[in-house]
Amino acid sequence: MEILKLGGSVVTHKDSLRTPNAEAINRLATEVATAGPRKLIIVHGGGSYGHPLAKEYEISTGYKSPRQLAGFSLTHQAMVELNMLIVTAFLEVGVPTISISPSSFIITEDQRMTTVDFSVVSQAVDSGFVPILYGDAVLDSVLRFTILSGDQLAARLAIDLGASKIIFGVDVDGVYTTNPKLVKEAQLIDELSFGQMRSMIKVGEALSTDVTGGMLGKIREAGAAVEAGVDVQLVNALKPGMVHDALRGEKVKCTWLRR
Repeated sequence: MEILKLGGSVVTHKDSLRTPNAEAINRLATEVATAGPRKLIIVHGGGSYGHPLAKEYEISTGYKSPRQLAGFSLTHQAMVELNMLIVTAFLEVGVPTISISPSSFIITEDQRMTTVDFSVVSQAVDSGFVPILYGDAVLDSVLRFTILSGDQLAARLAIDLGASKIIFGVDVDGVYTTNPKLVKEAQLIDELSFGQMRSMIKVGEALSTDVTGGMLGKIREAGAAVEAGVDVQLVNALKPGMVHDALRGEKVKCTWLRR
């Protein structure tokens, strides 16, 4: 089994409110379809659908006022809308996808997953389906509600269901020495060990910045999966063919996170 996490910056145009990147979604659906049958779970981010609403209503930090209740619902519905577009694109190319809403079976405790039942997801995979989940607004036993990131969800799925690999489809070629969108001299890091990952996280937290150019959060979440023996591969999902080749185990330009 493999987990494919598609970032919000890949499946949406993040600078345009509730605007899907239809071209990328359709291409990625075809890449998954042509990569061949496999046990696969897909998780996607929120991009311009979930994030603006979650920020407007301050959902991630929990309950502060009654107006947030509607904001919680709006954030969830925006993610359902994006998920429907993605599921439909995969169905149109013959991938037997099924949408599964994380908020229906996950409760967090202070933003971390605690009450989880992946039996429906596991049964769907064993039955030949490709479940598509997403970062979601979920109930929280401490904060009342919060945002569950797709990155945290992907890592936990890999650990609990025994996945061999997580492929993070992002909008750059992998992890860099600094932000490649801002610094021309940034160098791609081909492979990071668990120890190197922990050091990078400590440096980033000390500087109160993301030293890896948008990757610190992913590295932090992926760390638990790597520690459990899951290989993590970060590839540029905006480049045609990269996800297809990664799924087939072919050599691609990327960053590997390994124990």
